[in-house]
This record gives sequence, structure tokens and C-alpha cells, in this order.
Amino acid sequence: MIVVMKQGASQTEINSVIKEINDFGYADHPIVGVERTVIGAVGDEGTKFKLMEILSQLAGVEQIIPILKPYKLASHQFKQDKTIIELDNGLKIGGNEVVIMAGPCSVESREQIMESAKVVSECGASILRGGAYKPRTSPYDFQGLEGEGLKLLRSAGDTYGLPVVTEVLRERDVELVAQYADILQIGARNMQNYGLLKAVGQVDKPVLLKRGLANTVKEFLMSAEYILSQGNYRVMLCERGIRTFETATRNTLDLGAVAVLEQETHLPVIIDPSHAAGRWGLVAPLAKAGIAVGADGLIIEVHPNPHDAMSDGLQSLIPQKFCSLMKELSRIAQACDRSIAGLNKQ
Repeated sequence: MIVVMKQGASQTEINSVIKEINDFGYADHPIVGVERTVIGAVGDEGTKFKLMEILSQLAGVEQIIPILKPYKLASHQFKQDKTIIELDNGLKIGGNEVVIMAGPCSVESREQIMESAKVVSECGASILRGGAYKPRTSPYDFQGLEGEGLKLLRSAGDTYGLPVVTEVLRERDVELVAQYADILQIGARNMQNYGLLKAVGQVDKPVLLKRGLANTVKEFLMSAEYILSQGNYRVMLCERGIRTFETATRNTLDLGAVAVLEQETHLPVIIDPSHAAGRWGLVAPLAKAGIAVGADGLIIEVHPNPHDAMSDGLQSLIPQKFCSLMKELSRIAQACDRSIAGLNKQ
């Protein structure tokens, strides 16, 4: 439920509401607005009506609104305004500027990640991506440089003034990855790894949550709810294609889901055209469609030498193709009354 406080409600009145919520075993999730405070209360549905009755009688309470969606904190009912996630360098995700994250699938060497970061920066992207830990279908494939990869990624990001995003695979690695990354990525295979979701929910870092290979929008938002329920509200959702009967692409990019998410949640939505396409020649049109449908950002694989890439070379853009795509994306964004974040600063 949502407790809407009266305009000008005192901190004492707000604290009284929070105490009552906690006494019932509910978790409180306050949102302090310019004019008033609203408090989300999430807990046992069986005692909801009794709690609502008690809260309605407290001083300073204007209205109590039940949240009908199963994903309470992720729903538009809980928060009508779009969530804007601000990184330490001031970059905002979820506003009118479309944010581009780019870089190689895997961090392979210092030379490779430095060259990739240089390209990403020069072409106007805002965030460097790169995998230090790689979940692979085969246990014999390259699994990433792990701790050394984190250090190389951080060094490359710092050298070119770029925040970095990288995947965390296991609960025990969350703290380590958080030391180096600006954004923690939860991959598609881990979307319903609830222990991992709770762990990143307890870290003060933005989280990029990717949709699972065969998960519904509802299941996707319920996974986001796990992170939000732990107190981390800086969550962005990533549509990266789902598994269907179609074999012409690696996955099927669900643009319809992006439109649905816009109606269902206040969380920013990112599109990954690279994993959806599986082929570099399809990345550009899917990226353009992503901006047109309303995505808040794109995450694109770029590699200086895709033929030599240790993972996902077939879907990675070479530097020249990426720079050309950035210019094309700028025109698409302008047609939608938006802009590309990094290009405004060049």
C-alpha cells in the first residue's frame, strides 16, 4: 500500500506512520517529494486491511492507496514519476537523454580494453561495458579474467572518463565487483537467482537487470522487486531478446515489452540489440528501433578486432561502424524529441 502524507506533514507524523508500519512487520519505503512525502508499505497481505484502518486514523495521513500489482515497488502505482538514476559523474539515466553503454563482451587484455574505451569515448558513448566474469554455455569456453579483468576495466574507464558496467555472477563476488564497477549487471541467466538479487539490493550501486531468456514481463518485474525490496531503488531493466522458435536471430528482441514496461513501471529501460541480433549487421536497425520505441538507453557490443574476440565477436561492431551508428542514433533521437547523452558534450 501507499500512505500519502498531507502537504506539510511533520517529521514526527511521518515517523509515527513508519513506526506503525514496522510494528506490523511491514517494510517502509519513503519517497520524499517537493510538496509531500509518500510511504510505501510492503509486507503480509493478510494484515493489510487492519493496517490500513489504523494508518488512516493517524495525524498527517491524507490518503491510503492499495497497490494492486504484485510488483509493489516497481509499479507506477508506487511511483508515478520516472525514476532517474544519477551516477557519480552526474550522468543521468531515465531522463530525456538516451544513454549509450558500449564496449566488448569480455575484457581480454589491457591493450584491448584500452583501445575499446578510447573508441567508446571518441564516438560519444557515456558508459564503458566489459565482462570480467563470463557465464558461458560451455565450461571449456573463455570464462573471463575475473579480478584482473575488473582492474583493467576500471583503469580503462578512469583513463577515458567513463563509468563502467560489468556483470556479477555470484553472491560472494558482489562486494568485489562493487569496488570496481559503477553499475552492477545481472545477466539473463541469473534473472531469477534470488539470493544474488537480494545481495545486489543491499549494495549502494545502480543495477542493470537483464530479462531472462524465457521470462514474462511480470516475472521480470518481480525480479526487480527483489532488488528494490532490499532498499536499492537504483534499478534499470534491460530487454535483450527472448528465446522463441525463430532462428534467424540469436534471440527475438521484444520491442512490445519495452512499451509495456513504460506503462507498468517507473524504472528506466535499456535495450541490448547486440544479444538480440547475434549478428553485427542487425545491431544498427534494432538499436534505432529501440530509441524509437522509447528506451532510455542502449548497451552495444564494440570490439577493435571482432574476428579475434574471445566471446561474441559475430555481434560486435568495429569502431568505424559504431561511430557511424552513433550519428544515426542521434538523428533518430532528435526525431523523438530526445538526444544522445554523450554527443551533447562533444
